[in-house]
Amino acid sequence: MHDDLWALIEPPLPPWPEKAPRPQPVADRLCLQGILYVLHNDIAGQLLPPALRFGSGQTCRRRLERWQQTGVFEQPHRILLAELNAAGELDWSHACVDGSHIREEQEEPPPYAKWAVGVAHRRSMVFCSSRCRTRVW
Repeated sequence: MHDDLWALIEPPLPPWPEKAPRPQPVADRLCLQGILYVLHNDIAGQLLPPALRFGSGQTCRRRLERWQQTGVFEQPHRILLAELNAAGELDWSHACVDGSHIREEQEEPPPYAKWAVGVAHRRSMVFCSSRCRTRVW
């Protein structure tokens, strides 16, 4: 990973919890490189090669979850998109719009349609080109 990219991502990373049972086993930069390796090579997190010393797939997954919960990637994502857009490097013809993670207000189903309880969860729509992929750990 380039130092410029790491300088953008490192500041919002939360410090290692003081109440953690032991010291931080793997550096944040190595964990991020492991996460990027898994995503770039389209492999399952459990198949992360230990020889690369990025930590185990489980360690990288836990760290990614912790970072996502604290919103670490929101600011760097916006900055990178703005820079790429300003440089004309974004191809908006292959955009992906996904509303599946946005929670819709719950509607009370009519009393005569008890089967409609899950309808609100099925209303999100996904428009995606063949290039869009979702990585599941």
